[in-house]
Amino acid sequence: MQLRCILVDDEPMARKGMEEELREIGFVELVGVAENAYQAMDLVAALRPDLILLDIQMPGLNGLDLIKSLRQPPMVIITTAYTEYALKGYELDVMDFLIKPVDFNRLLKACCKAQEFHALRQQATGGALPHASTNPAADYFFVKSNSKYEKILFKELLFVEAADNYVVLHTSGKKFMVYDTLKNMESLLPAADFIRVHKSFIVSLDKVSAVEGSTLKIQQTRIPVSRNLKESVLQRIVRS
Repeated sequence: MQLRCILVDDEPMARKGMEEELREIGFVELVGVAENAYQAMDLVAALRPDLILLDIQMPGLNGLDLIKSLRQPPMVIITTAYTEYALKGYELDVMDFLIKPVDFNRLLKACCKAQEFHALRQQATGGALPHASTNPAADYFFVKSNSKYEKILFKELLFVEAADNYVVLHTSGKKFMVYDTLKNMESLLPAADFIRVHKSFIVSLDKVSAVEGSTLKIQQTRIPVSRNLKESVLQRIVRS
């Protein structure tokens, strides 16, 4: 499956080197190149790419601010010389974080990861797999875990936990590790029954057995609640 990609970097030599390497990756189609975040915004709107290779330190609007400004950002692979941005990048659900100078094998690995995620998402939204958000009557959805598709019943799902570039689905009988983002998983779950309580957790409202300070208890697991979400989470749990 082809990935339509745009490259964003304010350094001419870095752009040239990255362009050459991307053209060596057969499934990546480089459809646009931008020198700054403002040009990138125009390219995203006009070309609707699947993937952005994005530098962070640029004049004016930086790469992280660009991600925040996009209502539905494509997949993002960050390329930067500054390791201190890694945590902020992953908080924005970026696909990968590459340190300059970027090794070709590391770039290829990141692009392969993006291709796999894109293929799974296309299957989920294209009708090949039942998808909760497009089938309101369904009481389940499918995820790919350990090279096979697993059926997840909403009534058996306790909570979902982010784990680097994966999510872990905790059900009443088993755990499933899935290559996906918590944001995308949230879109699969019925909002009436599930709520995001932390940047790393989504919980089933009716599975919460106790609230203790800023933590929820589901079976034997204690789950943190973000300070800014605490009031709305408590209201939802009490009302449910």
